[in-house]
Amino acid sequence: MGVRWLAALLVTVALAGSAAGATGPVAGSAAFLANRQSPGGGFAEQGRVPDGPLTAWAALGLVAAGGFPAERARALDFLHAHRADASTDGDLALRVIALAALGDTVDESLLARLRSHRPDLLVNETIWVVLALRAAGEQPPQALVQAILAAQAKGGGFPWSRGGSPDSNDTAAAIEALRSAGVGGAAVRRALTALGTFRNRDGGYALTKGRESDAQSTAWAIQAILSSGGRPGKPPFRYLARLRRSDGSYRYSLRYGTTPVWVTAQVLPALAGKSFPFP
Repeated sequence: MGVRWLAALLVTVALAGSAAGATGPVAGSAAFLANRQSPGGGFAEQGRVPDGPLTAWAALGLVAAGGFPAERARALDFLHAHRADASTDGDLALRVIALAALGDTVDESLLARLRSHRPDLLVNETIWVVLALRAAGEQPPQALVQAILAAQAKGGGFPWSRGGSPDSNDTAAAIEALRSAGVGGAAVRRALTALGTFRNRDGGYALTKGRESDAQSTAWAIQAILSSGGRPGKPPFRYLARLRRSDGSYRYSLRYGTTPVWVTAQVLPALAGKSFPFP
């Protein structure tokens, strides 16, 4: 027991040192993520193999929290070593956002591919391409911004794919993409109003109307409101606090506790008060 106690203490001290810059719930949740990093620098849910997309999400969570320079450097090495994990434009956009957040110089070939993105049925993919170009310091082609605006439903929300039903996550991501591209006015106001319709009485937000609130939808809503200069208020954060485990991770919802690495990685930017793209 004495050896185990000492080992646990050493891990705690090491993580606390890595977390310099993060405080409170943010630090604890970032420490949870850091403790789930594989020796090769990647991230995976328990029992699974590390991959590029989840590593990108975890890296964004650590960047939002501040601190953890060694873990962020290892994540960057992993992303460089697993370029093939970004097969679609959406995957590539997530990768570029993570690389930019980690302070890496994004390869010109990746940016060229994003610039040449052609909007089609997947509104979500175009949203992410715009966010990625802004993360890299570029103004996205106006055609991409217009494609997002053209996908806005009559009620103000945005769907995953053109012609589909709006959901809270894509509505929130669209708000962040539009704001990052300098778009404001009626389109954003309508989107924020639509986003509010996904909020439940418990203070959290649901993916679609009629579903229970979940951590990721709530985090997305918080980020979108912040990106527009608004104040989310205390209820969404109170809801997230109900989902927090003792190890710093977050449940997906009150009913389900799946994919804690992914959920925690997506909650961290909202807890830290950051919207995409960042820093």
